[in-house]
Amino acid sequence: MLQVRDLAVEVGGRLTLVGASFSLHPGDKVGLVGRNGAGKTSMLKVVAGEAPPAAGVILRPEAVGYLPQDPSPRGAGVDSTGLSHVLSGRGLDEAQRRLEKLHLKVAEDPSERNVRHFSNAEDAFRDAGGYAAESEVRRIAAGLGLSEGRLDLPIAAVSGGERRRVELARILFAGSDLLLLDEPTNHLDIDAKEWLMGFLRSYRGALLVVSHDLSLLDHAITRVMHLDEGEVIEYRGTYSQYRVARRADEQRRAKLAVRQEADIRRLASLADSMRHQTAKRARVAKTLDRRVETLREDKVQVGKRERSMSVRLPEPPRSGAVALSASDLSKSYGAHEVFSDVSFDVGRGERLLVLGLNGAGKTTLLRVLMGETEPDTGAFELGHNASLGYYAQEHEGLVPNRTVLEHLRDVSSIGDQLLRSLLGMFGLSGEIAFQDAATLSGGEKTKLALAMLVAGKHNVLLLDEPTNNLDPPSRVAIGTALRGWKGAMVLVSHDTEFVTELAPDRVLVMPEGTLDYWSDDFLDLVALA
Repeated sequence: MLQVRDLAVEVGGRLTLVGASFSLHPGDKVGLVGRNGAGKTSMLKVVAGEAPPAAGVILRPEAVGYLPQDPSPRGAGVDSTGLSHVLSGRGLDEAQRRLEKLHLKVAEDPSERNVRHFSNAEDAFRDAGGYAAESEVRRIAAGLGLSEGRLDLPIAAVSGGERRRVELARILFAGSDLLLLDEPTNHLDIDAKEWLMGFLRSYRGALLVVSHDLSLLDHAITRVMHLDEGEVIEYRGTYSQYRVARRADEQRRAKLAVRQEADIRRLASLADSMRHQTAKRARVAKTLDRRVETLREDKVQVGKRERSMSVRLPEPPRSGAVALSASDLSKSYGAHEVFSDVSFDVGRGERLLVLGLNGAGKTTLLRVLMGETEPDTGAFELGHNASLGYYAQEHEGLVPNRTVLEHLRDVSSIGDQLLRSLLGMFGLSGEIAFQDAATLSGGEKTKLALAMLVAGKHNVLLLDEPTNNLDPPSRVAIGTALRGWKGAMVLVSHDTEFVTELAPDRVLVMPEGTLDYWSDDFLDLVALA
C-alpha cells in the first residue's frame, strides 16, 4: 500500500527527517504527531509526492487522496460549482458533461451512430456510479457540515472554511486507496468532526493523518508515529496510549543517554591518559578512540520535551473610546446574499466575538473591515489613533520566497535583535528566522502571523481562527497572552477552550447582525461555528 525506505526530508536547508522507514497496509490508521516545527507537514507533503525527498524511496498507490494544511481547491471543477469540483474526484463531472453533449446530438440527429455513442457513454456513466454520485456527494457534504445549497455555489463565492470542506469532500468521494490528511478537522464543527471520525474508522484503505485534534487521534487511529529531532518512532494504540508509552520511553532513553555519555567520557579520558606512553599503550588508545567514535554515532538522541510557551504581548498604543464602528454593512455575491444591515461598534479594549454557522459571512465581514473586500452598502471607520491588524485563517499575508525575519521587517523597524527576540518568544528561534516563510509548518505560520501583529503595534486586531494548527502548549500560551492584552479584538473562532480563556465582552451573531452580551450559553454555538 505505502512503503517508505530510508526517507530524508529537507526544509529550508535543514534536515527535519533522516533515515525513516515504515509501511502502511489497508486498514492501518496512523497518526503523525510531534511539536510545531518538527517537520510533520513537510514529511506528509513528500510522502504525497508534492515535494521531492532529500533521500530515500517511496512506493505509493496510484490513488492517493492528499489534503494539505491550507488547501486551495485545484484540478477539475475549480472554476465551477462545489458539486462539480467534488464530482471531478472520480472524473464524473467531465463524464456528465460529455453525456449531456451526446444527448443533445441525438436530439438534433437521432442517427444510429449518435445513438450508439450516447448508449455506450451512458452505460459507462452508470457503471461508474454516475447516477447515484450526486446523492453520495451531498451526503458527504452534509456530513462535513456544508449546508443545503452551498455545493451549488461557485467555489469563489464560499468561505475559506467551506472551500476546505469542499476539498475534503472531493478527497473522500474519490475513494482513494491511501489518505494523507493534514489537520482535516480545521474549520469543522462538532457534528462534522463526529461524522469524519466515523468515516475514517470505517475507511478500508490506509490513513496517515497529522492532527492536534485529540478526539480524532483517540477515536480514529490505531497507531502513532512520533516525529522529533529527525527521527520517527512508532507506537501502537490510540493517542492516549501513546502519551503513556512516550513518557516511559523518554525516561528510558534519558537514562540510557546518561549512561552512554558516562561511558564516552570514561573511555575518552582513559585513551587520553594512555596516548603518550608506550607504543603498546598508544595502540590501545587508538582502539579506545574507535570505540568512543562508535558510541557517539550510536548514542540515543533525547527528543525535545513538550515545553510550555510564554508569550508576552507589549502594551498597545491607546485608541479613542470607540476603536471601530460599522453601520448597515451588506455583502452579496451575485444573487447570494451573505449578510445585510450589520451594524456594531467595538470599544477600546473590548473583545467582540463573531458567531455563526459556516457560510454566515464571518470571514467575509473581517475582510470587509480590513479593506480586502468592498461592501455593497454601508460603511465602517476606525476610531481616534486606532491601528488595525488582521490575522487571516489561510495565512494570506505570508509571501513565498521571503524569510521569516523579512516578514517582521516589513511591519516594524525596531531592529533585527529585538525582532529575533520576538520570534523566539513565539517559538521561532535560531535559523528559522532565515527560512523561507512558505516552507514553515502550519503552526509556525500561525505563530509568525501573530508575531507580525505584535511587531506592527496594532491596537485593534481582527482574528480569524487564530488557534488553527497550533499544538496544545502554544494554544494555551497565546490564549493567555491575548486575554491579558489591552487592545480591542474582533474574533472568529470555533475553539471553545480558547474562547472561554479569552472571555469575550459581547457577541455579534451572523448573518443577522444581532448584538448581545457574552454568556457561557453561547459556547454551544461556538462549537457549531
